[in-house]
Amino acid sequence: MRILSGFQPSGTLHLGNYFGAMLPNLEFQKLGESYLFIADYHALTTSPDPEALRQRVFDVALDFLACGLDVNHTVFFRQSDVPEVTELMWILNTITTVGFLERAHSYKDKIAKGFMPNAGLFTYPVLMAADILLYQSDLVPVGKDQKQHLEITRDLAIRFNERYGEVFTVPDGHIAENVAVIPGLDGQKMSKSYNNTIPLFGAPKAIRKLVMSIVTDSKGLEDVKEPETCNVAKLYKLIASGEQYNELCRNYRAGNYGYGHAKQALFEAIQAYFGPMQAKRDEFAKDPGEVWNILNKGAERARNTAAATMEKVRRAVGLR
Repeated sequence: MRILSGFQPSGTLHLGNYFGAMLPNLEFQKLGESYLFIADYHALTTSPDPEALRQRVFDVALDFLACGLDVNHTVFFRQSDVPEVTELMWILNTITTVGFLERAHSYKDKIAKGFMPNAGLFTYPVLMAADILLYQSDLVPVGKDQKQHLEITRDLAIRFNERYGEVFTVPDGHIAENVAVIPGLDGQKMSKSYNNTIPLFGAPKAIRKLVMSIVTDSKGLEDVKEPETCNVAKLYKLIASGEQYNELCRNYRAGNYGYGHAKQALFEAIQAYFGPMQAKRDEFAKDPGEVWNILNKGAERARNTAAATMEKVRRAVGLR
């Protein structure tokens, strides 16, 4: 089984990214042949600064390698290092109607948020389809917000196969329906858009300052507290062991345990969980050439698969 995921380099990764997307992807690499790419073509739809984009690609690579990505089991590469994906996108565009794309909600959502209505945003689902179909992916883990894009991919694969013969694998999706919302500093969903994130990596002093700013209710030290409704406890549950979380719950319900104590426990749990990863990240950061070498080797493997697919596609549509 071939599993494919993409990760857009949109800035500093945080706890919400890790538990919502990174960790599931790292688990999927154990289930089959895994392909994971850094989606820098997709990032261009929001016109990032060129130097910032390069740095973000590098940082995402560092983060995944630090968090346990096994390059012996995962083909890890940069999207733009496989130019066949843009050729396939063009060919898929020729069987995609404008009306079909106009029904995609992501374009409308982005425009509503003030993004420039460029053609890249409009045809984003076709590029995503090319990402998936190019590697003959069997399974694609996606969030709820990408569910429609996966349906578009399946539709285009079926449409192409019906017109030109059986060329593409029609992928199945894995939609994580029951993933808990990761609370941010203010209690809303943790998101860079809300400026309420806790980064995966950084100076301990800065991370502690953020943890101590998590919004709680006004209950005092002696008051009984409910862990189920507390943002500090919700985050602690993600990071700490089951026994540690149970102990926190007992402390909450016994009284004489303040939110300051809980926040300190959360900070220490974050340091214990991500500290070894931080050390590993620092080691990779000392040798940027090796990081790019890993991505280049992944791109070579990905291009071998892409070339085989594109040979079939070109013959099918009459370009050979």
